[in-house]
Amino acid sequence: MGVYVAFAYFEFRETGDWVLPIIGLPARVHLMPRPTLVTALVFAVILGALLGVLVHLLVFRPLRRSSALARVVAALGLMLYLQEIVRLRFPVSGAAVVAHRPVLPDSPVRLFGTAVTENRLILAVLAVVVAAALTALFRFTRFGLATRAAEGNEKGALLLGIAPDRLAGVCWAIASVLAGLAVILIEPIAGLSPTTSLLVIPALAAAMIASLHSFALATIAGLAIGMAQSLVLGWAVRPDTHLIPDWLPTTGLQQLIPAIVIIVVLIRNGDALPDRSAIASRRLPPSPRPRHVLLWTIGLVGIVSVALVTVGAGYRHALIVSMVFGLLALSVVVLTGYSGQISLAQLAFAGVAGFAAIRLTEHHVPFPIALVLASLIATVIGVLVGWPATRVRGMSLAIATLALAVAIEGLVLASTALSNGQAGSAAPRPYFFGIDVGIGATGDDNFRPAFGFLCLAILTLACLAVANLRRNRTGLRWLAVRANERAAAAAGIDVTRAKLGAFAVSSFLAGLCGVLMAFSVTTLSPTSFMVIGSLVAVAMTYLAGVSSVGGALLAGMLAQSGILVTTINETSGSDSSKSVFAISGLALIVAAIWVPEGITGLVRSRFTRSTPAPTPALNPTPAAVLLSADGEA
Repeated sequence: MGVYVAFAYFEFRETGDWVLPIIGLPARVHLMPRPTLVTALVFAVILGALLGVLVHLLVFRPLRRSSALARVVAALGLMLYLQEIVRLRFPVSGAAVVAHRPVLPDSPVRLFGTAVTENRLILAVLAVVVAAALTALFRFTRFGLATRAAEGNEKGALLLGIAPDRLAGVCWAIASVLAGLAVILIEPIAGLSPTTSLLVIPALAAAMIASLHSFALATIAGLAIGMAQSLVLGWAVRPDTHLIPDWLPTTGLQQLIPAIVIIVVLIRNGDALPDRSAIASRRLPPSPRPRHVLLWTIGLVGIVSVALVTVGAGYRHALIVSMVFGLLALSVVVLTGYSGQISLAQLAFAGVAGFAAIRLTEHHVPFPIALVLASLIATVIGVLVGWPATRVRGMSLAIATLALAVAIEGLVLASTALSNGQAGSAAPRPYFFGIDVGIGATGDDNFRPAFGFLCLAILTLACLAVANLRRNRTGLRWLAVRANERAAAAAGIDVTRAKLGAFAVSSFLAGLCGVLMAFSVTTLSPTSFMVIGSLVAVAMTYLAGVSSVGGALLAGMLAQSGILVTTINETSGSDSSKSVFAISGLALIVAAIWVPEGITGLVRSRFTRSTPAPTPALNPTPAAVLLSADGEA
């Protein structure tokens, strides 16, 4: 939200145009010929407040009583939509935009023998002043006291005549204005690009240190994290010190600092089991028991096999993309749909496996063995990430995995020891027991069917394994943990082991996806595994159906450059992939509010609405006691 407000501010400052953030409306409206600094800042404040109120009314107010998963997914949808609006409607050059006329002066000054620009000092003073103003607002005014009362006890506030929705709208407006002004002021220091929104991670770390309650402590923590990141940068660029090896990315070390802070705070404040007050009757998307698995397998494998040998190179590429993305979506189904853990680091695990597979094959490890070993490496990373996450859940888990994904992307995937840095790595030609299964060829023979059949075989085995997990005791335990951790523990289920098991299986599937990605491109680059890809994976899987194998397969079809998008482009003669992220973001918000079971769940409910529920079995197991016919507690 802050990134959009900042882009709109700079564009208005230069042209006097307001760039609208709504697809279908005119791209921009001309407001005045020569805006001044004051008028541009007033415009940014009004725009930020309006955006915050609209987001509250249209997105998060309808989700107040929804599950944490639905709210996280809606936030991801909003993030995808606004990032794509910025990319489509603003003059973005490459990864960043060159903004003019900074608000704060940037002349250097000497402070304790060190050269510091004025804007940094002014920003620090502004942070302290804003924190003091917010503290006074929420501690001494009627509005602040009413807001704190509503946050502590909503029903009690309603009985006193306080309107929590109205207070929430004002808070959203204040937060949106502050986010926009922050990005505007920090632009000369951090730059401005559609991915500047990831600056929210160190801000979240600071807010978590303050337990989301103390403005003063959050400000102090934010300044301390920023100073620590600056020290890392200083150690890297100073010629008289060698504290940081050349192969270790400086940006990754900077991103690791807030990730460590978030993990430490969450582990310190988290519990192995939620307390009674955290248990709420918020229904999660049902996870159906797979039926007619053999018939579906024969039918879908037959259709894809025929397509691989009959369609042209473009459609073969789309099929391969859909199958590879289907594996990633399948990892989301296992972790989020079956066990209820929200992870935004799946593509980071895939990246580790992809580059590991390239390194293994370069050392003459046979491709099938490299495939398994690299996926096991991703599994180890996933379990290490999942271990501290076993004490947190919901929104906190999403924040933790997002921070770790950014740190893995910047520290591991960008390391020259693993990926040759931003230049990337080229995978050797893969051979499967002597058979050439490489993807590359010339002309219409490109995207060879042999590689497509390899992807089809791996995806089929993965789908069968996940379907079997849903039907056996392991899947029942995961569903019990997803529905109610305390009840699952009372029934004798080891909740921590169940969560780590889901992380392990999910990471292995993501690793398989990463290996196939590595051998499906000419050069594998760290940019192939940016955090935005993990957000898209969770978003598309939730939209398709996050709790079923069919949802994962549909998510693969919906992927950018997948079979559905390619077919639409070929049929309509236009490139719909340009706005696929924006459309996906909107669809995700709609799904989170009105169709939490996803497309496959909606279709399934239409066919099974009149079917009576099966009679419970006699003498059920403890896990079965926790589960009804549709997989809910």
